[in-house]
Amino acid sequence: MEPFISTFVYFVIAVVIVLIGLIIFENLTRKYKDMEEVKNGNTAIALSIVGKIIGICVILSFAIYNSAVIYETIIWGAYGVVLQMIAYWLFDLFTRNFSVEEQLLKNNVAVGIISMGVSIGLGFVIGASIT
Repeated sequence: MEPFISTFVYFVIAVVIVLIGLIIFENLTRKYKDMEEVKNGNTAIALSIVGKIIGICVILSFAIYNSAVIYETIIWGAYGVVLQMIAYWLFDLFTRNFSVEEQLLKNNVAVGIISMGVSIGLGFVIGASIT
């Protein structure tokens, strides 16, 4: 029975960390509200959100696999969310020709796909570094 309970606990932790991460990202965007834009059919923002969710979940999967105790998973998950935020800021910083946030608001799907790729790709890099 213990493996079932552990799985459920990790599931709850993952859902909570992803939700907290999404709330933080929602509050970081100044020009729009993520879920309002998704409700209005903005595909670019939806792709960006999906990337963040997958990126955080990838980090959590590595954390679960490499952690001896549950609180380590929570710490790595929180740290992963912070690193994902830094990745988003760097992505916006290095695209000097345009604002990522403005392009996502304009439903620029190409920018949404790149944003998704950055989040997922760096999620794997961050996750693989968890020891």
